[in-house]
Amino acid sequence: MKSVRIIALKQDRKRLLEHLQDSALLEVAAAEKVEEGFERLDTSAQLRQFERNVELTENALRILAEVAPEKKGMLDSLRGRREIDPDEIGVIASNSAKIIAICQKIQALQKTRADCAAETVRIRTSLSQLQPWKKLDIPLNTGDTETTAVLIGSLPKLYDEISLSEAIAAEAPELIFDYEILYASGSMTCIVLYAPKKQKAAAAAALRSLGFSQPLNPTRRTPRAKCEQLEEQNREMTEKADAAKEELASYAQYRGAICDTQDYFTLRAEKYKVLSSLDQSKNVFVLNGFIPEEDCPKLEKLCEKIPSSVIEYEDAPEDAPVKLKNNRFSEPAQSIVSMYSTPSREDIDPTPLLAFFFYFFFGMMFSDAGYGLLLIIGTIIAQKIFKPDHRMRSNLKLFEYCGVATVFWGLIFGSIFGDAPAMFYKLFTGNEITMKELLPWPILDTQKDALMIMILSIAFGLVHILVGMGCKFWVCLKQKRYGEAFFDTGLWMLMLIGFAVLAAGMALGGVLAKIGIAIVIFCAAGLILTQGRAKKGIVGKAVGGLASLYDITSYMSDLLSYSRLLALGLTTGVMAQVFNMLSTLLGTGVAGIVFMIVIFIVGHLITIALNALGAYVHTMRLQYVEMFSKFYEGGGKAFEPFSLNSKYFKVKNSNDD
Repeated sequence: MKSVRIIALKQDRKRLLEHLQDSALLEVAAAEKVEEGFERLDTSAQLRQFERNVELTENALRILAEVAPEKKGMLDSLRGRREIDPDEIGVIASNSAKIIAICQKIQALQKTRADCAAETVRIRTSLSQLQPWKKLDIPLNTGDTETTAVLIGSLPKLYDEISLSEAIAAEAPELIFDYEILYASGSMTCIVLYAPKKQKAAAAAALRSLGFSQPLNPTRRTPRAKCEQLEEQNREMTEKADAAKEELASYAQYRGAICDTQDYFTLRAEKYKVLSSLDQSKNVFVLNGFIPEEDCPKLEKLCEKIPSSVIEYEDAPEDAPVKLKNNRFSEPAQSIVSMYSTPSREDIDPTPLLAFFFYFFFGMMFSDAGYGLLLIIGTIIAQKIFKPDHRMRSNLKLFEYCGVATVFWGLIFGSIFGDAPAMFYKLFTGNEITMKELLPWPILDTQKDALMIMILSIAFGLVHILVGMGCKFWVCLKQKRYGEAFFDTGLWMLMLIGFAVLAAGMALGGVLAKIGIAIVIFCAAGLILTQGRAKKGIVGKAVGGLASLYDITSYMSDLLSYSRLLALGLTTGVMAQVFNMLSTLLGTGVAGIVFMIVIFIVGHLITIALNALGAYVHTMRLQYVEMFSKFYEGGGKAFEPFSLNSKYFKVKNSNDD
């Protein structure tokens, strides 16, 4: 990575920035200090406006997706962005004001729907409160007459005529009263009570003692009339909301234009962020940034179009961004590395190693040649038909290579849609045959040869861990940390190799076991003598050295983690065989053939879905936990070039893919 400085006349600023954005060659970074005689533009107001427009279009698209969902197939997510001519950006810009006005209208209509929904809830609440009073033929706020007190309200208990009379009489024996029960349920009794006006205080006191409460919202209308009014308002709100929804749906025709407008304002925001980072004088501007060293000739060729431009290069600082660059085999695995962390300048790029082991372990876990072939064919067809963007294309390539590894391991394990060839042979000939007999090459049966596959899994795990430790050894050497390289990493690598030699010797006999023991003893002594070197005093150094041997348990635990290679490979094979067996239950009649086809297809689709996901997750775990923990620090900043970073369209002949 190089630091780059471009100096040009201010009159060429717009043209140069457009060329740089199209080329996606460099990441723009503002210098820490503004040079004397220069200044920086304050573009915050324009940026806020562009960001508001982007947010407005996002809200409009979200509303349209709710009201008038776009019909998409399951595989449409694989499609790349729409390709447009550079001239179309000008058309999008000229229409942007109209589209923003439409987005504002969409937002206003959605607010109308929200207001109607809130009002509908309020109306329904009022209706539910009035339901118990519908039998009342006078308004809820009816007052006293000249001679009679009128008390309307509810009691928090179920009463009938007798129990209510007894309860009131018990509270006010001298009270003369009459009442009507309007509504009674398990927890409430609504009543209207009449009493002589001179006894109103006594009546009110008696009712209060029973928990009497007046209606919350008494009205001048009778409850029935008020309910009719509220129901009419509810109909009006529903009609208003439906009209707003219908009008919103009519704006679905502008969905594509809204997407383009969002991208247009996103690109403008990117340009204005860059503008705010430029050092500018009256006639000249200075652009600072970072560029991969191999792209410097491309930048020089591009700047030839701007005669006033001058380019200066310097070595990049420690905190410069990192751009991963790998060959076609490794490049699809860059996304796996990035998900963990971008490598720092002190790290080595782990992508080539990760790519090989990712494909290898995924294939061993998925382990069916038929499934692998489907994976290869499916990803190739998807790349041809949908023409996906770079990121999706890389993901499809990743699974294409995983499919190749899956075919390889499927043939080794003798699994082609489980034992489908042997099953069909038996079904239509009546003769028993195994996959080992059917295939012309020797195979490992995941069920019968499980111990051998377990040993292979542990052996592959040992190689995987040693590769990770070897990377640590190399990094330490490169940084001239020789003690850490030889004592902290080299001795452990040698000890693990010693244990492997010892295990081989125990299995095969001969002098291998003695060689393995000698290596282990030598390494253990070396660790005891060196691992406590940072401690003070002889005792501290000795204790530190002895304690370091406990780390062997961690390495043994890591090795056992690779047993999942056997476990998932076994799971794939067994599930496939179970569905094969189920598909043959009804024999070879017409109904049996139909049943067999349905169960075979559905069963294997289920097996593919579950085990592909399991293989992906567990392969990532082996990379992140078992391998990366041995050497990889990460923490770098990914290279993010100034580009046409749009979501819905891409410009022809640009380098934004």
